[in-house]
Amino acid sequence: MGFAMNAVSVLAVLFICALGLLILIAGGMFLVDRTQSQDAIRRNYPVLGRFRHLFSSLGEFFRQYFFAMDREELPFNRAQREWIARACAGVTNTVAFGSTRNMAVPGTPIFVNAAFPPLNDQYASTEPMLIGPTARVPYNAPSFFNISGMSYGALSRPAVVALSRGAREAGVWLNTGEGGLSPFHLDGGCDIVFQIGTAKYGVRDTEGNLNEARLIELAEIPQIKMFELKLAQGAKPGKGGILPAAKVNAEIAAIRGIPEGVASISPNRHPDIANYDDLLDMVARVRRISGKPVGIKTVAGSEAALREMFMYFAARPDDVPDFITLDGGEGGTGAAPMPLIDLVGMSVREALPLVCNLRDEYGFKDRIRLISSGKLVNPGDVAWALAAGADFVTSARGFMFSLGCIQALKCNRNTCPTGITTHDPRLQQGLVVEDKYLKVARYAREVIHEVETIAHSVGVDEPRKMRRRHMRIVLEDGSSRPMNEIMPSYSAVAEM
Repeated sequence: MGFAMNAVSVLAVLFICALGLLILIAGGMFLVDRTQSQDAIRRNYPVLGRFRHLFSSLGEFFRQYFFAMDREELPFNRAQREWIARACAGVTNTVAFGSTRNMAVPGTPIFVNAAFPPLNDQYASTEPMLIGPTARVPYNAPSFFNISGMSYGALSRPAVVALSRGAREAGVWLNTGEGGLSPFHLDGGCDIVFQIGTAKYGVRDTEGNLNEARLIELAEIPQIKMFELKLAQGAKPGKGGILPAAKVNAEIAAIRGIPEGVASISPNRHPDIANYDDLLDMVARVRRISGKPVGIKTVAGSEAALREMFMYFAARPDDVPDFITLDGGEGGTGAAPMPLIDLVGMSVREALPLVCNLRDEYGFKDRIRLISSGKLVNPGDVAWALAAGADFVTSARGFMFSLGCIQALKCNRNTCPTGITTHDPRLQQGLVVEDKYLKVARYAREVIHEVETIAHSVGVDEPRKMRRRHMRIVLEDGSSRPMNEIMPSYSAVAEM
């Protein structure tokens, strides 16, 4: 009995001390809040006003896990992410009972099923496609679905290694992004597309100009198959790449050729490319020095600007790019101003058919390959792009999901909880390369397999034979029309 009474007394004293401590802390917070001048809510409602910030911060969490329906979240909803998760796990991707997709939403593509599709033994896997037939070393690209540009720096070391190994396993290419070539891109032995951004990281001299000697060194690396001149990015057209200072460690600074601990901000365009003639000069120069295919990455702004570009191409057919990577205004990034993410750049859904038509109109259908990018992460998105006219599709965020991304929206803070976009060793340890590279490969293979399944359903034996007539687009009144009537191809031949 005495022990029990003593225990109760001790607990009572501890409770009083804890209560006193809480009152003391609250009192200190009250004084701080009342005297500070930065936050009006905390100044007018000391202590209680702090809960507003807490609840706002937790809002993303509660909306994602408790309140948002499967098809409601942005930029990617739960249904999209869960499909990728199942693909990465190697489990069945079948669903039961019925679709949760609202088929009445205007703009929804519906594939036209064939009355008599090929039998299971009558369709084939997609054949490789040649890029850069006039280059000394053209590239016969094996896969229509590949990994879009993501720099080492924006991504962590284990993330890049896992992507490299997964790309090799699945037989897809990996774009370096504008941050230069790191040893981790080469780790897996996959095919590499070296992206030359506006700051020319990894291939620049001390003045920031193209270093031809360094370009020759890169071109001699067998894994590097192509070079891509980045003119614009879907998430931030007219703005250069942004890597916060917290991510610029000694290793990244050495790879990029910039000071350590200083934010890496690229020019908003190539200083030495002021017009289309300059662009074609640069394409021809890089192709001549490297001997490998050279393309451009851009974002559509208007039909007039695109037509002007192809007019210059027609005047200098020997110097045209070997491919055009078309990014959509809905594209993603690690860091960009919100107005550019929200409001600048044509959607890939509008831009891709337009660019495809202009390419065909000016006679470059077999010369310039079209690579589509911008929020194309599921088989239906990829199949749409191929039917609309793309030769290849690349994805960045889809492969981030395959690495375990949970859409925490912290890419620009160096606090990514999954270790993908952080250089914090404690957080990186959660990304186990030996597991993740297999998930990267499974995701790529499953996308390719299910796109081939869609192609089979519409009655063709491989995905690149899909045409706009194989899709219907839902209209405002809920009815649908064939895509080739809404956005006709340049010629009837393109629909054959």
